[in-house]
Amino acid sequence: MSTAPLVGYSSSDSEDEVETAVAGRTRPGSGGHCRGQSPLPNERFPVPDSVLSMFPDDGPEDDSAKHGGRVRTFPHERGNWATHVYVPYEAREEFPDLLDVLLPHAQTYMPRLVRMEAFHLSLSQSVVLRHHWILPFVQALKDRVASFERFLFTANRVKIYTNQEKTRTFVGLEVTSGHAQFLDLVSEVDRVMEEFDLTTFYQDPSFHISLAWCVGDACLQLEGQCLQELQEIMDEFEDSEMLLRVQAKQVRCKSGNKYFSMPLK
Repeated sequence: MSTAPLVGYSSSDSEDEVETAVAGRTRPGSGGHCRGQSPLPNERFPVPDSVLSMFPDDGPEDDSAKHGGRVRTFPHERGNWATHVYVPYEAREEFPDLLDVLLPHAQTYMPRLVRMEAFHLSLSQSVVLRHHWILPFVQALKDRVASFERFLFTANRVKIYTNQEKTRTFVGLEVTSGHAQFLDLVSEVDRVMEEFDLTTFYQDPSFHISLAWCVGDACLQLEGQCLQELQEIMDEFEDSEMLLRVQAKQVRCKSGNKYFSMPLK
């Protein structure tokens, strides 16, 4: 079984920075120096190597060890904000009980698996926005999804995913009903992406909820026998059909450390 690509999530929150610059002001005609003082000579003294080494030209070091081994999917630049559009998965009360059975079994095949802290279904790839684009981008999204109504969907097919770079592997639940409504939402999100000259979503998306992840390509370990056993656990879990039928109530956009919610009607 082939694995499906997943949204290229940013590896850290360091894209959240906003570049600010405060320019020094001088009075018009002052020539950049105080009145009564002689202009400074044009000669510049060399900067000591010990000082230069404090400010590397290559930007901040990207230490994957600080982010659970995750690797950044695009270079860090000040003023760039990693942005992602998705539907939050508002799970029922018993959902953690299902995960408490499902994930330990998966970890017998891949001990490095880590449970996700929150759950969602992606409507976009991870893209980069400049800070001054964020509010116009969010407003365009709001205008596009304003007419959409809430809808029910089911995600109950266990599937293994990797990101495009094959640096992370995910255990997910694929949507089996409600696919058409998600496609309609993606169509509108893609239009906004095109307006801002950003990458649109995948051509044939597999809408899903990621339950757990690990560093590296673990498809060989998790597909086949493991995948079959996980699906059996899912199917046999008490009231799983009702448990995994959930309502999509809102679209959300995360840009850096900012969240914007767009309720569906």
